[in-house]
This record gives sequence, C-alpha cells and structure tokens, in this order.
Amino acid sequence: MRKSAAPLVTRVAYGSLAVGLLVLALKGYAAWATGSLALFSDALESVVNVVTAIVALVAVKLAARPADASLPYGYHKAEYFSAVVIGIFIAVAALVIFSEAWRGLVTPHPFDPDPLGLGVSIAASAVNAAWAYVLVRLGRRERSPALSADGRHLATDVISTVGVLVGVLVAAATGWVQLDAILAVLVGLTILWSGWQLIRQSVIGLMDVAVDPARLAQIRELISSNADGAIEAHDIRTRQAGRMTFIEFHLVVPGAMSVADAHAICDRIEGKLREQEADALITIHVEPEHKAKHSGIVVV
Repeated sequence: MRKSAAPLVTRVAYGSLAVGLLVLALKGYAAWATGSLALFSDALESVVNVVTAIVALVAVKLAARPADASLPYGYHKAEYFSAVVIGIFIAVAALVIFSEAWRGLVTPHPFDPDPLGLGVSIAASAVNAAWAYVLVRLGRRERSPALSADGRHLATDVISTVGVLVGVLVAAATGWVQLDAILAVLVGLTILWSGWQLIRQSVIGLMDVAVDPARLAQIRELISSNADGAIEAHDIRTRQAGRMTFIEFHLVVPGAMSVADAHAICDRIEGKLREQEADALITIHVEPEHKAKHSGIVVV
C-alpha cells in the first residue's frame, strides 16, 4: 500500500532550505572574491532559491493540513500557488540582473578570476546538482508540484552556472571584460524562461488536469475487477490537486439490491483504489439499473 507522502515532502522541503542557504553563502563568497557581474548574477539567483525554498516549505505544510469547513476539499492546491510565487520571484531576480548587466556594459570594470572563488562556485554547483536530482526524483514520485518546481529550477541554475564559469574563464584569458556583463544577461534570460515554465505548469494544475492515461487505466482496472455484483461503472472522472487525486464515478447496481449490499461493493472498490492511490478522495454515485448507459466499465 502506498503511504501518504506529506511527512516526507515536508522533510525534503526543510532540506531544500538548508541547501539553499549553504549554496547562497558559497556563491556569495565567489562573487565577492572575483568581483564578476556574472557570478554576482549567479549568487542573486541563489537568493531566489532560498526564497523559493521558504515558499515551497510553507506550501507543502499548508497542503498537508486536513480539510475543514472553509476548504472541504483540502488545501492541496496550495503547492500550485507556491510555484506561481516562485515564478514571480524568478522574474524579479531576472530584472535586477538585467539592470546590473546594463551598467556593466555601459561602464565595464575588470574582475579578478580568483581561483578559490571559482573553486567555491564549482562546489556550490555540485551541491545544487545533487539536490536538484533528489528534488525532481521525489517530486515526481510523490506528486509534489512544489518540490518538482524547486528541483527543475535548481537544475537550470546548475546549467547556467557552468556556462558562467566557462565564460568567466574565457573573459579572463582574452581580456574581453564586457563578456562578463553579457554572461549576466544570459543568466537573466535563462532564469526568466525557467520562471515562465513554472507559472505555465502551475496554471495547468490549477485548472484541474486529469491523471495521466496510464494511471487512469489502472484506476479503471481496479474498479472493474472489484465491482462484482454491480452492473456497470460509467462517467469516470479524475483530477489532480498536488498529491491528492480526486476520483468520481457512477456505479449501477440491480434495482432489487439492498443499500447494505451496494455499500459493501463501494467499500470494496474504495479499499482497492486506496491501495493504489493513498492520497485520494473517492466519490461513488450509486444508481439503479435503469440508469445504465451500457458504456464505461461493464461489469456484467
């Protein structure tokens, strides 16, 4: 049986905050030691990473709250809103980077390719790469939009940092000081694209997207194999809200069947569905046989 992922997701969110603070300190030192605009932009992105880690932590803790009278279907969509907030912060950081890069292009100034500073930046990227892998893997497995969004952003950060480091070395070797500012612009464009993707995916989630076809096929199979005594199941609908899966369908039973027997079939189906979908809200509408549509899942 698949256990609820809420405690694990919360622990990982705390880990993201700790990693973000560590990487920020490392990249901040690298930017200070070299005076590079490109590395400053990279460090500024790490500030965004810390902010997004805080937002993701708040979101997963809020999403784990049980449903109440004001939100009877739960707080699960909080994670989608967090991804939108993350995208906005990324956009703000990109604008700050563009401003600094413009000043660097207009009044270029030399920087110091300090070996220790560059080495610290490389170490920070290695930490980010490892944690991004953990976040994306767990976010996909536990169906947490907040963790997945954070992981994808960190992966983008790693790629941009590698490009920045290569560019800084080229600028130092050639003496082309303006290349440092150009690299800062590229970092800004990269994270701006990342922010757009996060907002786009979150909006899709807020619009009650259905589960993927493979999971839907599993759900249909579980209903079919555990509906003995019923006639058919039709109008099967699903939607995803963070970790929570909503499943709804109509179950047609013989008109002479007692309420107790129909309820027993529903309990059996729900039990099997929850073995597959631990975080699920299942609604079954029981109907008499004259309501049969002779479509969907035909049991008998």
